[in-house]
Amino acid sequence: MHAFGDRLATAVSRCKTPTLVGLDPRFDNLPAPLKLGRDNRNPGDVAAAFEIFCKGVIDVVASRVAVVKPQAAFFEQVGVPGMAALAATIGYAREKGLLVILDGKRNDIGSTAAAYADAYLGAESAWRADALTVSPYLGGDSVTPFAQVANARGAGIFVLVKTSNPGGGLFQDLADSEGPLYRHVASHVEALNADRVSGSRFGSVGAVVGATYPEQLAELRGVMPHAWFLVPGYGAQGGSAADVAGAFDSDGLGAVVNNSRGIIFAHAKDDRFGDDRWQDAVDAATLDMIASLRDSTPAGRL
Repeated sequence: MHAFGDRLATAVSRCKTPTLVGLDPRFDNLPAPLKLGRDNRNPGDVAAAFEIFCKGVIDVVASRVAVVKPQAAFFEQVGVPGMAALAATIGYAREKGLLVILDGKRNDIGSTAAAYADAYLGAESAWRADALTVSPYLGGDSVTPFAQVANARGAGIFVLVKTSNPGGGLFQDLADSEGPLYRHVASHVEALNADRVSGSRFGSVGAVVGATYPEQLAELRGVMPHAWFLVPGYGAQGGSAADVAGAFDSDGLGAVVNNSRGIIFAHAKDDRFGDDRWQDAVDAATLDMIASLRDSTPAGRL
């Protein structure tokens, strides 16, 4: 299988947009027709609604974007039926030609890290995501097993570098004489890509860098020229298209920009649609984001 960095570059170039649709199902926010006759206290009912909803979103966006990002927590919250729905969602997205980044933020040390990596990215994985988000704060030896498994399978990882949440700076901005902690993590990500860069100029080890810190986003593009960026914080968290411009290289590659609630629950905000036309609302919101990124970032050159 081709390297993940190359596969993502090909997919983004084909779709001509870095828009990434996050799949964060919440039962209370689902369109009314999908909740009808289902008990929110019954895990089987909730998981079934999640699966139908996520597949419905995928049906809309598969022709528009290159990649989707299921958030594992919302599926895990429903227990075994939820994890089955997660597997079905990932499988369906891949059938539709989408790349799948599983947002699980996993990590541990030694054999446990290797087990996590194999569970979500390995050849025999029940989920077989194309990439996984990973926390680096147990140290370099905790990231290496993920990078090794990803490299062997043509998958990728996205390491948390500078996250979009307001409290992230409590640890990530702590500095020594060589700079803040997030910059040290970024340098490690770039080093991991040293022997993983191929035709697209990007390696299989990416970085999570939030849209809510545009100055650091541009700074980190310089520190990690060979890393794909996964950029959260667009839309509901306050990040704009102009804020994410610094994430891209001059050709408009190098970043995928996540929007979850702003797209998948657009029916609740757009008076033109409503619950019965929720998929039309998803499509309209996706097209709006595509246009905004095209107009305000180097992604317009794709």
